[in-house]
Amino acid sequence: MSIAIRKLDSADAGFRDKLSAVLAFEASEDEAIDRAAATILADVKARGDAAVLECTQRFDRVQAASVAGLEIGKEAMQAALASLPEARRAALQTAADRVRAYHERQKKECGSDGFLYTEADGTELGQKVTPLDRVGIYVPGGKAAYPSSVLMNAIPAKVAGVQEVIMVVPTPDGVQNELVLAAAAIAGVDRVFTIGGAQAVGALAYGTATIPQVDKIVGPGNAYVAAAKRRVFGIVGIDMIAGPSEILVICDGATDPDWIAMDLFSQAEHDELAQSILLCPDAAYIARVEASINKLLDAMPRKDVIRTSLTDRGALVKVRDMDEACEIANMIAAEHLEISAEEPQQWADKIRHAGAMFLGRFSSESLGDYCAGPNHVLPTSRTARFSSPLGVYDFQKRSSVIRVSEAGAQTLGRVAAELAYGEGLQAHARSAELRLK
Repeated sequence: MSIAIRKLDSADAGFRDKLSAVLAFEASEDEAIDRAAATILADVKARGDAAVLECTQRFDRVQAASVAGLEIGKEAMQAALASLPEARRAALQTAADRVRAYHERQKKECGSDGFLYTEADGTELGQKVTPLDRVGIYVPGGKAAYPSSVLMNAIPAKVAGVQEVIMVVPTPDGVQNELVLAAAAIAGVDRVFTIGGAQAVGALAYGTATIPQVDKIVGPGNAYVAAAKRRVFGIVGIDMIAGPSEILVICDGATDPDWIAMDLFSQAEHDELAQSILLCPDAAYIARVEASINKLLDAMPRKDVIRTSLTDRGALVKVRDMDEACEIANMIAAEHLEISAEEPQQWADKIRHAGAMFLGRFSSESLGDYCAGPNHVLPTSRTARFSSPLGVYDFQKRSSVIRVSEAGAQTLGRVAAELAYGEGLQAHARSAELRLK
């Protein structure tokens, strides 16, 4: 049974409207979910550990005498790491090393050391960069267990200098994922609690007798987690509210079509709402990719999910040329953008909006998910127009440094007083004027 993936042509009338319809996605803010999350948060805020314990028993069917009994010690994390088959342990370590190396370079290149300069009159101005004290990382549990997300969230926090990283991960029916715990050991996570859902977000945001309050919560979760993160934003920082995963492939028509079909599958298999789109100027090549999709689908364990994703939200788009493909890519602002072409850099130079760019025929998006090095926590749903990948900078904040000399106060004081009087703020003006000779 072939996939009824939609095919669009940029030369057709109404193309932009048709493409917009494909891209349209609004995270459904289910009122029942939002109300449930609000109720759980209020309960955790009021009753702390007792509420967290009750929710964990109710939703995850995990019995414990106390929240302290839900904490996994560092010895257990190290034991999980030691229990892995050698090849998997080596792969996890290699991925962690590459992610750490990339973020250490990022820290150096992104001005994480701050700056200070002195003006002619002796006034010093600058910026001090300091890490957050404590960060909470939410890691999905149960069927969706992602050790790669542990690495991508914890390692940049540690590279930034965060003193304490606390991980929460639900363990339905008490089933723990050894690979997730091993990743926590490698990434340097300080404490792990086997709790999840809105109650975990509440515990991190408000703090309880056992779980300390954090400064920021990062990491993906289900609809209840997303609703809870929205509600606690402002009490703590959050990374983002992520939508379904996306891949956009720009291809010149010379890559093996099986490769491109599998790249589209790699996002479609996440869930039915994931989006996979191909832009190509060669109609015959698009037909070959479609044939590869239908040829390869049945061998995929998650073929039903892939089929639904490609049918409902996928598209194969014929464009006039590669320049137009780049224009359309900037409008889509995809989470993952592959430029599968002979000379990808010339097209990458035209891209303004993308979460991550994968250049060349051998740069499959899947490598970025696991071990290339750059972070895989990326903006979705067109938010790459104004957002960036998770990075070291997300775990730091900047304080302005102002040290005005006596001479500088004479000049700046008159400027400030004049503007303050203009705003009707006399105390501001007098504060500056009192320092004038």
